[in-house]
Amino acid sequence: MSGPAELEERCINTIRFLAADAVEKAKSGHPGMPMGAAAAAHTLWACHLKHNPSNPLWIDRDRFVLSAGHASMLLYVMLHLTGYDLSLDDLKAFRQWESRTPGHPEYHCAPGIEVTTGPLGQGLSNAVGMAIAEAHLSARFNRPDNEIINHFTYVMASDGDLMEGVTAEASSLAGHLGLGKLIVIYDDNRISLAGSTGLAFTEDVGKRYEAYGWQVLRVPEGNRPAAIDEALRQARAELSRPSILFVQTTIGYGAPHKQGTADSHGSPLGRDELDAAKKNLSWPLEPAFFVPEDVSDFYRQAADRGKVRDEQWLSAFERYGRQYPELAAELQRVMDGRLPDDWEKALPVYQGGAADVATRKAGETVMQALAPCVPELMGGSADLNPSCFTWLKGMGDFQSPGFSPAGLQGRVGGSWGYEGRNVHYGVREHAMGAIAVGMALHGGVLPYTGTFLTFADYMRPPMRLSALMGLRVLYVFTHDSIGLGEDGPTHQPIEQVMNLRAVPNLTVIRPADAHETVEAWREALLNSKGPTALIFSRQNLPVLDRETLAPATGLQKGGYILWESGEGAPEIILIGTGSEVPLVLEAGRRLAADGVAVRVVSLPSWELFDRQPVAYREAVLPPTLRLRVAVEAGIKLGWERYVGLDGTVIGMDGFGASAPANVLAEKFGLTVDNVMAAARALLHAAVPS
Repeated sequence: MSGPAELEERCINTIRFLAADAVEKAKSGHPGMPMGAAAAAHTLWACHLKHNPSNPLWIDRDRFVLSAGHASMLLYVMLHLTGYDLSLDDLKAFRQWESRTPGHPEYHCAPGIEVTTGPLGQGLSNAVGMAIAEAHLSARFNRPDNEIINHFTYVMASDGDLMEGVTAEASSLAGHLGLGKLIVIYDDNRISLAGSTGLAFTEDVGKRYEAYGWQVLRVPEGNRPAAIDEALRQARAELSRPSILFVQTTIGYGAPHKQGTADSHGSPLGRDELDAAKKNLSWPLEPAFFVPEDVSDFYRQAADRGKVRDEQWLSAFERYGRQYPELAAELQRVMDGRLPDDWEKALPVYQGGAADVATRKAGETVMQALAPCVPELMGGSADLNPSCFTWLKGMGDFQSPGFSPAGLQGRVGGSWGYEGRNVHYGVREHAMGAIAVGMALHGGVLPYTGTFLTFADYMRPPMRLSALMGLRVLYVFTHDSIGLGEDGPTHQPIEQVMNLRAVPNLTVIRPADAHETVEAWREALLNSKGPTALIFSRQNLPVLDRETLAPATGLQKGGYILWESGEGAPEIILIGTGSEVPLVLEAGRRLAADGVAVRVVSLPSWELFDRQPVAYREAVLPPTLRLRVAVEAGIKLGWERYVGLDGTVIGMDGFGASAPANVLAEKFGLTVDNVMAAARALLHAAVPS
């Protein structure tokens, strides 16, 4: 009977060679990190990770994020060994068509995969969002006699993760916030795909993280489970700040000719080298994908312990439900992602003839109305609350409980603490986007972000991933066009709206007035299948008189007939979005006064419109009516899908300029007169000679 040390070594080698065999079979993948970090993965999953493979969505489970997504086989192996619904055949199908084990971890592909990680740095930054959600829910729902939310977020990160700027942003914020239940295991193997990290990465990373306010722990020998275990215990004991464990490993450990080199990073070892590695570590050459029976039994025991802890938690939750029935029901609701009953009744109603208002300001009004009745709504901006108006007044500021700097100005919340719902991200758009993704992944909160539309470029990677995962994240963008004026072309978005429309599963809504802004927020909250980008103006816009126009509820279908000049068939269609709808409407009315039959269409959301039945879309934009003018203060590319080859698009051909908004509109042709001229040109060209 082998001793515990021998069993432990077999467990670690099982991880190494299941991963290496899978990569070899696929003829593609990254064997190096799974082989080098196997001891760290074993120690975490066998001794520390709180999880239950038979209940992967247990509310109070620890979250594990493999930020180094290229090492995906490491995660798949651990899921398989510990009893998740991921079979040996799934491992053998690594990187194949419709496999449950794709090249990088994908959310929803298999139970136990908490997040889609691919671009380095995103996973660690997502984990900061998960830790924020855990801290907030703990503060909101825990009671002294029953801590129903109490779990850790673990990350396994690579050198490449820590090179990425987004992790610097997110780690800096995590340290400021004192997120003590966030623990990063840094696989410090000092090798990247191009070679030694010494080519480009020679800073003292530990000192950097100490400066961020993290606890820095070091494990000089990454093949010593006892040392890793001790470091994890120290990390778990430090609850006032996040911890990072520098675990020094050897990439491709065991492969005699490739270990410690970039040759083992991103390519299969090759059959000869793999066999040599197995001989080197006294592992049988055959069969491939070998799992010793005692290893299987050991990991199943770890899974059984997780099941017991889950059952204990369930008993505690039942007791919690008896003591605090309303809190228990509320916790279950937010974790299920269900909105409160009657929340829509809180939405404000604007009256015709109201004073002009910017849609960013109308959006703020909606948020203040929703805040009391949708308590899971939580977020903030990248230091732009005074401009974006994306705050929840009186709802507290999310800060570490002991945070109280002297002389702080401009607070918007009622108090400091993790119960606060206003997150101050600082000037960190990239991290803000990634953190919001992590908050949504954790569950229990409905995250939103806020910044200028032109800075959407900084947030593009996490926005894309949120769309890929189908997460409910609300991205609020203000200052949506050249209409922001004097700040000039660096801050005036031109191509950004179209860039966002190009992202599959991202719903983009650019409302025309306060009425449509209310409906845009309604649709954003109802959209449970993906993220929503809300695009708002800086400048004031007319509140359209809906007594003479179609109701703004037409926004729910993405596009609708706002106004028509008469009962007869229209001769031409004018299409607008956002701030351009009022000028399109005015142009239509003037053309109608000259005897032209005009239809004006508001098209605030291409995505919502394109989801409608063909019959509806053709009723709004009849295919036989080919004379169309579309107007948007952005790039023209893409509008041909709605105006066709016979139509005209009025928009931007280049960047903006620094000047008052009304001057810019005139100089760039975004005027009523120019819309009318374009319409008349189409009508004239259509008349037979």
